[in-house]
Amino acid sequence: MSDQLKHECGIALVRLRKPLEYYQEKYGTWQYGIQKLCLLMEKQHNRGQEGAGAASIKIDQKPGTKYINRHRSNGSQPIKDVFDSIYGDLATVRSTNPEKFEDAKWAKENVPFAGEVYLGHLRYGTFGRNSIDFVHPVKRENNWRSRNLVLAGNFNLTNVDELFNLLVSLGQSPSDYTDTVTILEKVGHYLDEENQLKFRQYKNEGHTSQAISPLIEDNLDVQKVLASASRDWDGGYAIAGMFGHGDSFVMRDPWGIRPAYYYQDDEIVVVASERPVIQTALNVRACDIKEIDPGKGVIIRKNGDVSEVPIRVPEKRRSCSFERIYFSRGSDKDIYLERKKLGELLTPAILESIDNDIKNSVFSFIPNTAETAFYGMMEGVRNHLMEDKKRKIHDLNGEWTEEKLQEIISVEPRVEKIAVKDVKLRTFISGDEGRDDLVGHVYDVTYGIVRNGVDNLVIIDDSIVRGTTLKKSILRILDRLHPKKIVVVSSAPQIRYPDCYGIDMTRMGDFCAFNAAIALLKERNMEYIIDEVYQKCKAQENLPKEEVMNYVTEIYKPFTAEEISDKISEQLTPDNMEAEVKIVFQTVENLHSACPENNGDWYFTGDYPTPGGNKVVNTSYINYVEGNTKRAY
Repeated sequence: MSDQLKHECGIALVRLRKPLEYYQEKYGTWQYGIQKLCLLMEKQHNRGQEGAGAASIKIDQKPGTKYINRHRSNGSQPIKDVFDSIYGDLATVRSTNPEKFEDAKWAKENVPFAGEVYLGHLRYGTFGRNSIDFVHPVKRENNWRSRNLVLAGNFNLTNVDELFNLLVSLGQSPSDYTDTVTILEKVGHYLDEENQLKFRQYKNEGHTSQAISPLIEDNLDVQKVLASASRDWDGGYAIAGMFGHGDSFVMRDPWGIRPAYYYQDDEIVVVASERPVIQTALNVRACDIKEIDPGKGVIIRKNGDVSEVPIRVPEKRRSCSFERIYFSRGSDKDIYLERKKLGELLTPAILESIDNDIKNSVFSFIPNTAETAFYGMMEGVRNHLMEDKKRKIHDLNGEWTEEKLQEIISVEPRVEKIAVKDVKLRTFISGDEGRDDLVGHVYDVTYGIVRNGVDNLVIIDDSIVRGTTLKKSILRILDRLHPKKIVVVSSAPQIRYPDCYGIDMTRMGDFCAFNAAIALLKERNMEYIIDEVYQKCKAQENLPKEEVMNYVTEIYKPFTAEEISDKISEQLTPDNMEAEVKIVFQTVENLHSACPENNGDWYFTGDYPTPGGNKVVNTSYINYVEGNTKRAY
């Protein structure tokens, strides 16, 4: 993606189902769990590079000894920082107790992070808050082990205001107005209630206070706690947590918006945001890894028992399509094939844009995430060319010559590596002019491949959101090759609406498609629609989210997708371009065809899966008209 987007977040949970001595004997180290957590987080670094954290729990640790350990970082290399700290702690203990360090039983009692449950997190700060306080895992502490909560998640809630007020009505005073604090306190509140309920029950049965604690730990109703806490949540989430006594869980939203996968055998349980990272970390097959169903949670009890149970009533599946297009690792088999299909389905529109002149066209891609869609695009072009060759040979009616046959079969699409992502340039130069010049050199090009004024240049990108890098950098640089025409192809449809479930796209004015539609309304003397939509949105401003309608769709209704694409092409074309510029977008229908099981398409259609989505787009449009740059949720 040429435009940088940020995405919350990545989770990794590791639960060892055997004593540490088992791993020491079989794998030569009791640090097996730490090693797997490190690998899971490194393999998901694409999901968050502004913060990372890891925590562990030691089960059945003696009173008076520390059983929860945590390290977090918001530095420039947060994963490295976290594991440098963890292994630094281990090295300190090893240096003072070298003869005991390899003793797994002694290590559990004396070494930080020598536990059975591990939780890791990778973060992008979509709220612009990169303080260490906002880095997961977050903690809620208590002297009762079963009331301690460690939590990390990939989530955004749209109704933090409602949930915050609910907490206040319960008598709480939350420390911050964020969904992280809100979720932590909601789960913590019902965890406290469940503990108190169990305490009264066992007290009435005549148990002593000291005997009650292990009874609560063995019989805590985790499913009930999570169901009660999440009852009013509106948004996308995959949330993982650990309780101080050793129970752990991962829960997924009812629409399946945010992803979560898990694997279990008799030694280990692993949960991660992406399937291939589990395959890599544990060397297991894809068919052995399960996707957590929407609305369900995987609960791992203190004794190691694992169950997948309902937490919320599942809704119509609306898994995020952007995960398939861009965010998730392309090494997943299904995602790889879907991205190829997205490229292949664009073939007719691409050929139309170059008047079917394959002979005088060069095909390439914007590195790196568009590469797989490029392979699919070229398959589509080659398949078209094969049919065209067969037709031309058939039309010869047997009257062919070697020269005619050679002319037909020798035509092949010209594939070249044109755009090259350069090293990350430092943008510390003062003044906008200097910074813009550096932005213009983020990409370099391969010279001498395109024939001046003769060749079309077709470049595929996985998506175009703002178009800033395209206008300020890519198109300017490609024009130096002097093509006749530059066709930029987006494997995603036009992004028209804000996201509110984890991707940092919240402001209407940032979208090139929205700006194109606004420009068309003004050009065609239809500005009244802008105001009509604004008035409709303002009239809903104080309605409950369940009653809010998405009237912003009316901004786009007067125009075809092609008209908006043409206007985008015009607006993103830099001044003094020699080549003609054409931008081609995927269709929503093709997106659904390529990704049938992951049809969350609200960015493109405005069809939000939750009521809070309509509230967010309503607020986002009001902010745009009023010139307010604050977030819409």
